[in-house]
Amino acid sequence: MGEDSLLLEALLRVMREIRSQYDSSARAVGLTLARARVVTTLARMEGATQAELAGALEIEPPTLKRQLEALERDGFIERRPVGTDARKRALFLTPRARAARTTRFIENVRAELMEGVSPGEQAVVRRVLERIADNCEKLSRP
Repeated sequence: MGEDSLLLEALLRVMREIRSQYDSSARAVGLTLARARVVTTLARMEGATQAELAGALEIEPPTLKRQLEALERDGFIERRPVGTDARKRALFLTPRARAARTTRFIENVRAELMEGVSPGEQAVVRRVLERIADNCEKLSRP
């Protein structure tokens, strides 16, 4: 197996392990991984519309709509009218979503994942992964 294959296998393993850890941590606070991602992204951009949040998450609006409905039903987010346009709603976290246990779990996971990896190493890995992602995008272009 060549170095490129070994690198991609390692990358896939990291992705599986991260997903497993995030899933476990999210379940502990009453969320799925997808919903936790919505909550943590919304925490950085409260007051965003559904379209803005979907763009930030890089997912389709109908997919986000289902997540938002579940989060609203479970008391993690609320929708508020935007100005005079009754159709447009801004999204906000509720006190339940802001609870330390809910909002801090992802920060804790990230800190644990980066333990022993220097900022310089993180920067190098980030650049390499961004280059690989760019190459992936090129593959899908006609």
